[in-house]
Amino acid sequence: MKSREVVITNASGLHARPATFFIQKANCYRSTILVEKDDRKVNAKSLLGVLSLGIAKGMTINIIADGQDEDAALDGLVSLINSGFNE
Repeated sequence: MKSREVVITNASGLHARPATFFIQKANCYRSTILVEKDDRKVNAKSLLGVLSLGIAKGMTINIIADGQDEDAALDGLVSLINSGFNE
């Protein structure tokens, strides 16, 4: 199990369209992936779970991956967030 903290930089945070891109990317990996914010953890492959965290611009989240492709999952998801979802 590995984890990485990342700051959300895009204007709308992880809401609607960016959250959908995030979930689609998470579903590309076989590992179990969680998103943690303020001691709450949700399945990164669940749109309702991710939206329930209310992640806005400037917030720091922790992405946790556990499985055979955990390194690739963390790299891919952090890269997507750091790209600003091309907004």
